[in-house]
Amino acid sequence: MASSGYLSVFFHAFVFASLATTGFSQLSPNYYDYTCPNALSTIKSVVEGAVWKERRMGASLLRLHFHDCFVNGCDGSILLDPTSSIDSEKNAGPNFQSARGFEVVDDIKKAVDAACGKPVVSCADILAVAARDSVVALGGPTWEVQLGRRDSTTASRDAANKDIPAPFFSLSQLIENFKNKGLDEKDLVVLSGGHTIGYARCATFRDHIYKDTDINSEFAQQLKYICPINGGDSNLSPLDPTAANFDVAYYSNLLQTKGLLHSDQELFNGGSTDELVKQYSYYPEAFFQDFAKSMIKMGNIQPLTGDQGEVRVDCRKVNYY
Repeated sequence: MASSGYLSVFFHAFVFASLATTGFSQLSPNYYDYTCPNALSTIKSVVEGAVWKERRMGASLLRLHFHDCFVNGCDGSILLDPTSSIDSEKNAGPNFQSARGFEVVDDIKKAVDAACGKPVVSCADILAVAARDSVVALGGPTWEVQLGRRDSTTASRDAANKDIPAPFFSLSQLIENFKNKGLDEKDLVVLSGGHTIGYARCATFRDHIYKDTDINSEFAQQLKYICPINGGDSNLSPLDPTAANFDVAYYSNLLQTKGLLHSDQELFNGGSTDELVKQYSYYPEAFFQDFAKSMIKMGNIQPLTGDQGEVRVDCRKVNYY
């Protein structure tokens, strides 16, 4: 993609997010300019190293930010380990044995705190920046991340089970789920495009390949070798054929009824989102531009700011005073 249109794209994305979110006025892309000017470059360096080591990690870090924001806002709650008082979101159905990248977040936190001289950068902000840097590292667009989120002191496994969209959701369920977070149908289609990178577990697509009719029969047959009708729950399949590259193959696949998840194929199944799927499959630049806008919008879901929450010393634990 040519870079000439990027500045205008990100300016519009910036304005779009400011109009669409309530937390915007308290967040700023310049939040750490004075307290830790090396924060963003430090995060980028660790993310690039992790993605170079394992390209799948880029998708995992993007997913952590998504799953964090959909549960009580973008507050770093997904990172908290279980304790007697923390019902960890890591144990929720959508995250258990599938959410990953926590060690990379630990590495980022250590590096950025060393660069800052003290714990200045919140874990919630680390997730937001790492998601952007992961997308860029895999060939996707960049955007200005709004910063200044604080970290939660609580987590909710129940909320994670309820609010993170499930792979078996229908289109109407997906639309309602996103609407509850202040996101519209366009955001749904655009953010689902994050599935252009990464892998899914057999348990999440088994019903789709054995029970659904809106799937290419040869594609389903191939997947049955990876995902038997019994067992093999953790076997992996790429979400699209170019799982290590951020591109529009995800949308092209949907046009061929080769969506890996039931919820993916629902976006192109005779419903209100069909035209957007077609548009993004034909126009990569439109997808990149809109993905940047929707990521900013999602990143502004109910942030803790000011004196709310805390800046955790350890992303896995609340601070003890």
